Amino acid sequence: MPSKRVADDSGRAAVAVALFGDDSRDVTATAVRYLLQCLRDKAEGNTVEVRVPPFGAVQAVQGPRHTRGTPPNVIEMDAATWLALATGTTSWRDALASGRVAASGQRADLQAYLPVNWEGAPEA
Repeated sequence: MPSKRVADDSGRAAVAVALFGDDSRDVTATAVRYLLQCLRDKAEGNTVEVRVPPFGAVQAVQGPRHTRGTPPNVIEMDAATWLALATGTTSWRDALASGRVAASGQRADLQAYLPVNWEGAPEA
């Protein structure tokens, strides 16, 4: 889990720049952490651990709380896949089918929470 919150203006700017092809490590790291933060805000809980190494991980989704050892519900992907999923440029099903997402556990499904609201607009 990121140690501190990414400011909305910095996070939105990083996501926008990353979507236009800037793949510098600093921009990617900020964009990934901000979008993970948005997911955590949207899907509060501790049932699923979402990992985007080496940039960050969060626990999200309501349900049984995990407290020790390897979480039973883990989702892991690279930064480019997370950016695409979180911003809606690719679908959960397509990312799973292509093998770009590794998901294990009965609750390891983010489809209902994607894309995340990263632009500050009210969600439907």
